[in-house]
Amino acid sequence: MNQNVDHRWLWHLVALFIIIAGLRAAAQILAPFLLSLFIAILLWPVVSWLHRHRVPAWLAIALADVGLVVVMVLAALFIGKSIDNFLSNLPFYQSRLQASMAGLLEWLTAQGVEVSRDRLNEFFNAARLVQWAGMLLNALTAAFANGALILFYVTFMFLEAFLLPHKLQAIFGDTKLAARFEAFFANLRRYLHLKNLISLATGIAAAFWLTLLEVDYPILWGAVAYVLNFIPNIGSFVAAMPAILLALVQHGAWSAIYTALGYLVINTAIGGFIDPRVVGKGLGISTLAVLLSLIFWGWVLGPVGMFLSVPITVIFKMFLEDNPNTRWIAILLGANNPLESLDQANNFSPMLNIKEGPESKR
Repeated sequence: MNQNVDHRWLWHLVALFIIIAGLRAAAQILAPFLLSLFIAILLWPVVSWLHRHRVPAWLAIALADVGLVVVMVLAALFIGKSIDNFLSNLPFYQSRLQASMAGLLEWLTAQGVEVSRDRLNEFFNAARLVQWAGMLLNALTAAFANGALILFYVTFMFLEAFLLPHKLQAIFGDTKLAARFEAFFANLRRYLHLKNLISLATGIAAAFWLTLLEVDYPILWGAVAYVLNFIPNIGSFVAAMPAILLALVQHGAWSAIYTALGYLVINTAIGGFIDPRVVGKGLGISTLAVLLSLIFWGWVLGPVGMFLSVPITVIFKMFLEDNPNTRWIAILLGANNPLESLDQANNFSPMLNIKEGPESKR
């Protein structure tokens, strides 16, 4: 019997590796599809609200599609223009950065600290700043460039969303399993919607603060903060670095300090206080799981996978947590103490919980 169990686990591992290889081979197809699914989930509350207010389904979907096209065009124009201007001004920032590093090197030498000039210039390389700060935005811009395919996917996902409850009812009937599926999808929609609003607030706050400090391209760095806020812990640190370095180049050390303090306040207030209470501590994943999911999904799906890595991992965690046989995996992925919240394993958060009927609670 133990040999059968071992063989079964071996076959599971083989199947897992085959699935991963298939996902990586189909990355060019899956990346825009998953991005479209993410967008469709974010826009579904708008379509649902319009439909509840007696707007025909086809018109609600058409209005959502028009809004999506407008947002995509405006984002591509503003962010793309900021990236182009930043690249054109790169030699100027490079020379200012080298001058700042020369002053820092002289101060360190006066303090008796020996630092190689080449190593210092290599570490604070403005060209490298563009590479790792703008990589994700460039990748997302390239993904959005195929707007017709994304619009096609999103439209048919909306059509499917109207039929999904009826399909679940036909498959499972009026049973506990159907209610669990509906609760899962409702929790997923609310999580991504709330996370998007929090990320948007983070990006707007960062752009506003950088505008007050007169740091160049605040919209670009606000967009970076919005995108990277979907990656907790790591994302907030990475999003702050290019803006701090640019403030140092433009206005000196005090401006860089004020920029860093502003990011610290924003991330502490939104990421440390508002996010866990609105989205829910039960939906958090550990820092190690964040890093591993970032590496894994980035390797499988490319830069779009890096952007979607944490939402995908949270979705898996929600799915695993709902099954008693796989709940132990969800506990390993979680960021909270399982001994303190073991009795709330199915309670994602007060705001994300939906009311279930008596039959679904048995």
